[in-house]
Amino acid sequence: MSTEAPGVLAAIRWPRPFAGLQGLTLADVPREVSAGVTLAALMIPLNIGYAQVAGLPPVAGLYAAIIPLAVFALLTSSRHLVTSPDASMAGLVGAALVAFAAPGEPLRLQYALALALICGLLFFVFWAFRLAFLANFLSRAVMAGFITGLGVEVFTNQVRKILAAPHAAEAASGVLAAAERLRDAMATSVNTEGYFVEVLALIDSVPRANLYSVAIGVSAFLIVRLLKRYAPRIPGALVALVLLTAAVAVFDLPAKGVGVLGAIPSGAPTLTLPSIPVSDYLRLLPSAFAIVAILLCEGLLVVRSYSNKYGYKADGDQMLFAWGAANLAAGFTGSFLTGNSPSRSAAMDASGAKSQLPSLVAAGTIAVVLLFFTDLLAFLPNAALAGIVANAVLSLIEVHEFRELWRMRRSEFWIAAVCLLSVLALGPLRAVLIAFLLSTVDVIRRASNPVTATLVEAPDGSHFVPFDAAQASGLSGLVVYRFGAPLYFANATLFLNDVERLIAQAPAPVRWFVLDAQAMVDIDTTGAGALRQAMALLAKGKVTFVVSRADRAFRSWLEKYDLMEHIDPDRFYPTNRHAAAAFRAEAANVAVRERRGDS
Repeated sequence: MSTEAPGVLAAIRWPRPFAGLQGLTLADVPREVSAGVTLAALMIPLNIGYAQVAGLPPVAGLYAAIIPLAVFALLTSSRHLVTSPDASMAGLVGAALVAFAAPGEPLRLQYALALALICGLLFFVFWAFRLAFLANFLSRAVMAGFITGLGVEVFTNQVRKILAAPHAAEAASGVLAAAERLRDAMATSVNTEGYFVEVLALIDSVPRANLYSVAIGVSAFLIVRLLKRYAPRIPGALVALVLLTAAVAVFDLPAKGVGVLGAIPSGAPTLTLPSIPVSDYLRLLPSAFAIVAILLCEGLLVVRSYSNKYGYKADGDQMLFAWGAANLAAGFTGSFLTGNSPSRSAAMDASGAKSQLPSLVAAGTIAVVLLFFTDLLAFLPNAALAGIVANAVLSLIEVHEFRELWRMRRSEFWIAAVCLLSVLALGPLRAVLIAFLLSTVDVIRRASNPVTATLVEAPDGSHFVPFDAAQASGLSGLVVYRFGAPLYFANATLFLNDVERLIAQAPAPVRWFVLDAQAMVDIDTTGAGALRQAMALLAKGKVTFVVSRADRAFRSWLEKYDLMEHIDPDRFYPTNRHAAAAFRAEAANVAVRERRGDS
């Protein structure tokens, strides 16, 4: 996948339409059509559920599976990625809309459509400047913590919907009153977005849960899990909805407090424009940036995994164009913002699909459902939808990732943990900023502590190996020092301190200091200053400064910073062995001259 960094005036590369359909043969069509019907069966309940997670009407989720899905399928460069609202996106959109309209209000949909338009335009800007390479700037640890935090938050909300407990008019006991006061205190402290408040509310609602709703929700959860394990080709979400909707109708469970989806407007989506003040578009911009950043990073990782698995090249920048076009289509057709769905992409992969044809078939199938069968959707139990969504978001809670990070690199485990807690305590939008900050800090931390070593000759003299500085320095008057990174402001002090220490702590006077500069492919002005100081220190101690394994970039930086005039041109050597041989030859010449002087 192409992720090269752009030049500002880089020529725009227009996308190749139908790239996601390449490789499709006539013999593949029956399997692809069957996969498309399965995809529609997965999307109908999940898109409705994710729209509810974001506080939007169910039809907004269904509309996202028609025109935006088809637009993306025709423009994407990936043959396997399915675009759709998903759990993490629903959580982000819901958090972004909190400040504009309450869940369920008609105005909330208008702001959601405006958010989709802004995200679409941002994707086009990212595409025009070829910024797909930005996906490399969020580490595995940051993404694991962030996505897990969103998964935990959405899962908790679905459990509350399954309980379907009526709101208590007032606390009925001292324990509940104390919980109410604690919730109020938490809601006004540290700008929390309310996850821990929701947990307390969840605990509070358990005694008042509707047992029929709980039975429906848990049944939906178990049906999907069991079918996924024992009959993975059967769309468990659709089976659960059919069975549980029938049960709700047969036993008249709405009369016993089980909520149903209600009337959904029939017909295809129509052209619409968000009716919000122009100034609010600017207020939505920071949230849109956060959503696009997460979509970009998460989506391109999924795209890369499938392109590597099946041996084709997916253009990362064309993916940005496809997401931009899909979200503009969403904003203009009353649809929920669309992103990428790893779970539905995996389902299509498991079904044997190898193109975007299933997405086109699914879009047509869902359009037919909206035209002729919306009356059946009205009886879908909300608890069943919540159980299906709860099952889907379990894949976001990456416990195995945390285990591996703990085992392999503790520092990255703690970065993931901070990201997770940030999502829960501060909300996903603030957590995006923290995630980028942590990534930046982690990069600088690693670069500021590069691997450095004093090198000594191997016993056979064929190469140099790292050795403890205190034991190796100055035994023969030669120090070979390797600095394992570009020299810049974050590690310049370390470099200078190392040079001073090696000279000061050498057990014998140092005559040559060899800098192994193979990794020093870049030097900033701070690094140049540190290098200048090191040269002055060595010159003051009458130590010859020598450079080995320097490439053309290192020499060009020395020339740019006027440092070449402080180095003897003959003191550049292609390898450390050549530098050591030159040192020994000079030492032998000095010894000869000293003997002649004595005689």
